[in-house]
Amino acid sequence: MLTSKVAKRYAQGLLDFTNESGQTATVFSEMKDVVKIMNESKDLNRFFLTPYIDSKKKVEVANEIFKGLSVSSQNLITLVIKQGRENQLKNIAQEFINKVEDINGVKRITLTTATELTKENIEHILKSTSLVKADANFDLTVNVNPSILGGYILRVGDQQVDASVKAKLNQVKKDFQLN
Repeated sequence: MLTSKVAKRYAQGLLDFTNESGQTATVFSEMKDVVKIMNESKDLNRFFLTPYIDSKKKVEVANEIFKGLSVSSQNLITLVIKQGRENQLKNIAQEFINKVEDINGVKRITLTTATELTKENIEHILKSTSLVKADANFDLTVNVNPSILGGYILRVGDQQVDASVKAKLNQVKKDFQLN
C-alpha cells in the first residue's frame, strides 16, 4: 500500500519531535492504538470524512476518544484535524509505526495464502526461504486470499516470492501461448 507524502511528512515530524523529547516508545504504542481504533470503527472514519462537520466538533470528539493518550499524541491528532487532514490520521499513525520499526530493525513480512494456516505451517514457510533470517526481528501479517487458489505469496520488504498456484497456472498459460 502506498503511503501519501502528507502521512510521511507528519510521521517524520512526529518522529523528530519524539526523538528530541524522549517520548518515542510511548507515542509508538499510542499510534498502534490509534491505528487499531481507526481500523475497528467505521463510524469514526465516516465522522472524520464528513465535510460538513466543522473541525472544532471533530477535535472535541477526537479529544474524547483519545483522552488516554499523551499530550504529544493528542496535539498531533488536533493538529491533523485543524489542518483538514483527518482522512490521513490512520496513515500518519501507521507511517510513524513503520519509521520506528525501521529504526529498530524490524522487517515487515506479509504472507498471503489461499486458506488459514497453522502456526507450524507459517513457521515452516518462513524457515524455508532465504528472505527471512532465523534471528531476524519481524512483524508478520497473514492475509487470506482464496483467489490465489493454493500455495502462498511471501513479501519481505521489497522482495517477493510468489509460490501460488495461480502464478504457476499463469506461467503454464504463457508457455502454451509461446509454443
